[in-house]
This record gives sequence, C-alpha cells and structure tokens, in this order.
Amino acid sequence: MLLHIIDVALLIVYTVIITMATYIIAAHRKYFHERFRTGVVSAFMLAMLFFLAAYDIKMLVAIWIRASQVFGFRTPGVELAQLLCWLIATSGTAVGLLLLAYQTKTKKYDLYLFLRRMGRKDDSK
Repeated sequence: MLLHIIDVALLIVYTVIITMATYIIAAHRKYFHERFRTGVVSAFMLAMLFFLAAYDIKMLVAIWIRASQVFGFRTPGVELAQLLCWLIATSGTAVGLLLLAYQTKTKKYDLYLFLRRMGRKDDSK
C-alpha cells in the first residue's frame, strides 16, 4: 500500500515538474521568437532553453517508466526502449548543464550568437 502511494506521488510530482518546465519555456517564447527573428540570441538563454527542453523530455520518460511499473506494462522490450530514451534525455540534460556551468564559471553571461539569416540583403556592399 505504501509503495503504491509513493508511486502515485512520484507520478504527480513528475507531472508538476513537466508543467513548470514547460511553463518556463512557453513564458520565454516571445523572447526567443524576437531574438531568432533579429538573428542575435543570448548564449545563456539558449543553453537554458536547451536544458529545460531536455529536462522536459527526461521527465516524460520518467513518467513513462514509472507508469509502466505501476500499471504493469513493462516488458523487456519496453524496458530497453525506456533505458535508451533515458540515456538520450539524460545526455541532453548533462550537455545543457555543462553549457550553463561553463558560462557561470567564466562569468560570460553576455555572450551572444549571431545567426545568419537566409534571404537577408546585405546593405554594406
């Protein structure tokens, strides 16, 4: 009984985490839309977006793993697919954290990426 309560609590917590991470991404949508349109994006904000997107996927995989255990549909094939997805999602989160940690360590929060826009006419020629 206690294990079932813990399983349900974990499913609820994972759902809340996904909701909050998705909210943060959605709240910054306007910023990214404007920045990509102008062709200049903050490297720190881009790293944050990458981390949160990877974390969202990781939590979706966590729900999938937990739900398959709770509801009993975890077969060896499903478990293999889950572990592969978990590896990919965890690698994405690690890369995002490495990017954020590097920028934090070097205190280079003002780095910007200048994106080349297709079809832009160069007025300097």
